[in-house]
Amino acid sequence: MPGRLKGKIAIVTGAGQTPGETIGNGRAISILFAREGARVMLVDKNLASAEETRTIILEEGGEACSFEADVTKSEDCRRVAEACIKKYGRIDILINNVGTGGEALGPVKLREADWDRIYNVNAKSVFLTCKYVIPYMEAQGKGAIVNISSIAAVCATPMLAYKSSKSAVNSLTQSLAMIYAGVGIRINCVMPGLMDTPMAIEGISRARGISKEELRE
Repeated sequence: MPGRLKGKIAIVTGAGQTPGETIGNGRAISILFAREGARVMLVDKNLASAEETRTIILEEGGEACSFEADVTKSEDCRRVAEACIKKYGRIDILINNVGTGGEALGPVKLREADWDRIYNVNAKSVFLTCKYVIPYMEAQGKGAIVNISSIAAVCATPMLAYKSSKSAVNSLTQSLAMIYAGVGIRINCVMPGLMDTPMAIEGISRARGISKEELRE
């Protein structure tokens, strides 16, 4: 059904991607949204990667703009929301796609700095983008937010920081959905399993010391 998002304004965080052979979630979401008629604000801390996504969208006849931001920082998230309003006048959709993994470590070997980094990227970023985007959606009387969690949130995994941070995303989503349902803002999360994306395949193959082909199989 082409045109399902015609006229909608969407922000996608992590709209670039980790270098690799396949397409990442953020880039795939952004391209699909543009194909369905949305104008997409492509947010990434790697502006060059976001620009690559924008080039693909423009070549297909879509509309998008790129914006450099680190969504673990409050000021950057404020700037994202303000820039989107300045350019497009509204925010209909927010996709919180930024995420990072980590080694399969328990509390004894896991470094505090890695715990903080993983939580900042996976959970704090969701809180901060919502903090600055939701007021605009509330003023509009509608909006949709989708947070990208992981099946790891509810499955057994030795990746302590990753699992618990994605569980936090689920809890954040539930709380926000309850708070804002009455003002027309829909908030959900998606929990993908292992996918053939650069971040997953490249990272896990290195961590496990096996080839990407073995991992895919």
